[in-house]
Amino acid sequence: MITLQKATIEDLGILLRIEKNVSNLKTYSAMVTEEEWREELSKSTVYLIEKDGVAIGDISYEIKGDSHAYLSGFAIIPEFQGQGIGQEVLTKILEELKNMRRIDLAVHPHNVHAVMLYLSFGFIIESRKDNYFGDGEPRIILAKTK
Repeated sequence: MITLQKATIEDLGILLRIEKNVSNLKTYSAMVTEEEWREELSKSTVYLIEKDGVAIGDISYEIKGDSHAYLSGFAIIPEFQGQGIGQEVLTKILEELKNMRRIDLAVHPHNVHAVMLYLSFGFIIESRKDNYFGDGEPRIILAKTK
């Protein structure tokens, strides 16, 4: 069973472990320092994605205004990818954000599975930005609007 548990500062070690598991993937720009996670936890809603009580990923979003949310992070440990977990988690988050008129995010263009997931939920590709996170890699901006 997949559940979302609100992350707190006490979960820093778990969040860092998850991000380390996905940070070797060139298509994912992980938050790899404790300071980056402290900042994310202070400004965003962060959930641990748990399967049968074990943390296997994280997802976070930041409210940018009355009707705008930015999906700031979404990671699932590689051995749990391709099992429909991302779809289940995104369904839950979009339900939580159902009153938002705009939800946007940035994703690496080579992260085809993630791009296809977002497109299947009605996100559209708005633009491509080179060196978006300062890591030398491009990102595409996707948005879902009402």
